Amino acid sequence: MPYDAGLDVATFKEVIDFENTRVTVGVFSYNGAPKKLQITRENLLDGKWSFTKLGRLNKDEAQAVLPIMVKAIEAM
Repeated sequence: MPYDAGLDVATFKEVIDFENTRVTVGVFSYNGAPKKLQITRENLLDGKWSFTKLGRLNKDEAQAVLPIMVKAIEAM
């Protein structure tokens, strides 16, 4: 079954902006399945946001993301 964006429900989503990157922490449920925590990164390239692998977080990013993750877990 192909992915259907209409079945992907976000119950929590918060974006943290950094210099040329942003990290999104969200809680999603696909097609009524149990809620799951998702963390994504986007980089700013030529004025447009582009998804990339989250990879590693530097200390500033980790310190900003951690409290948002706690809030997301409370929303699960």
